[in-house]
Amino acid sequence: MSTSQEESMENSEVSLKDIETEGLSQSQIVRKRFVRHRGAMVSIVFLIIIIGTVFTALQSRIFGIRIPGWWKYTVEDLPELKLGVCNDGLVGCPTFSVVPSFLGGDGIHLGEHPFGQDDIGRDYLALVMRGAQRSLMVTFVIGAMSGVIGTVIGAISGFYRGIIDSVLMRFTDFIITVPTIIIGSVIGFHFGNLGVAFLAFYLGLFGWTGLSRLVRGEFLTLREREFVDAARVAGATNRRIIFKHILPNAVGIIIVSVTLLMSGAILLETALSYLGFGVVAPDVSLGSLISQYQESFTTRPWLFWYPGLFIISIALSINFIGDGLRDAFDPRQRRRISKKDRKNAKVARKALAHK
Repeated sequence: MSTSQEESMENSEVSLKDIETEGLSQSQIVRKRFVRHRGAMVSIVFLIIIIGTVFTALQSRIFGIRIPGWWKYTVEDLPELKLGVCNDGLVGCPTFSVVPSFLGGDGIHLGEHPFGQDDIGRDYLALVMRGAQRSLMVTFVIGAMSGVIGTVIGAISGFYRGIIDSVLMRFTDFIITVPTIIIGSVIGFHFGNLGVAFLAFYLGLFGWTGLSRLVRGEFLTLREREFVDAARVAGATNRRIIFKHILPNAVGIIIVSVTLLMSGAILLETALSYLGFGVVAPDVSLGSLISQYQESFTTRPWLFWYPGLFIISIALSINFIGDGLRDAFDPRQRRRISKKDRKNAKVARKALAHK
């Protein structure tokens, strides 16, 4: 392809973007770009299905009101441990079937214990649902805590600079130098027995460092822009300039960073629980289930498959959503132009040429 052809294609893509975004506000442009990201849209639907399934599966109590779940067993139930259809005399194997009877299978059904049973007979579907609840709770709490702390510290450091910037960034550097897994292990060892909410809260206190440096860099750039000077001339206070003028322009990088941080949070919780420093018994998480039944991998691998499948699904969904948000907030990201869009752009350019 010649240089002139490449330049003409780039010019057509630029003109297409101008035509698509003409007359739209910034929020409408971001929403339109995000909706067009197929991976992000599929991931949002998939993540909503996972969250809805997990949090409605087991019965719970809210303000003393008992809310039944769609699954009949709970993590406290101890049904009879059955052989099922296991080979080699194993117990507690999954009972669901996806092979229709006309193909020689048992038909499509869930059975009594779709995910099987653990060593003492507890329904493994109930355990996985409870573990996914705890892991998702850790993910969202760490994301919220780290997002708030990282944004505040980065905003103050980047806006005021000077001695405030030096003190905050040296403190941030000190936290960064300590490996995350070591900090998490110490926190889990001392606070893991207090419950998953406390564990997530304390982990969130140390997960903000990367976000704070990104926000600081964004504020250092935005504070020199003309609209900030105009706000100062108009008599706006520093607090108003930070939260009303600069922060809305940095919200893109904050949202993307928090989204990616959440996907890392579920992997951190999994690693800590696998090492024995995360969620402790009698509570369970996806990582603790994998750790508890690691010796059964060669004989009963389904005890590994289902928690691992949920971990991978949640982490990938959040990563794809973060990728879609990055493309939506960053206008410099180039996307593939469809044939339909190219045709619409040609029609629009011809109409503009005739005017």
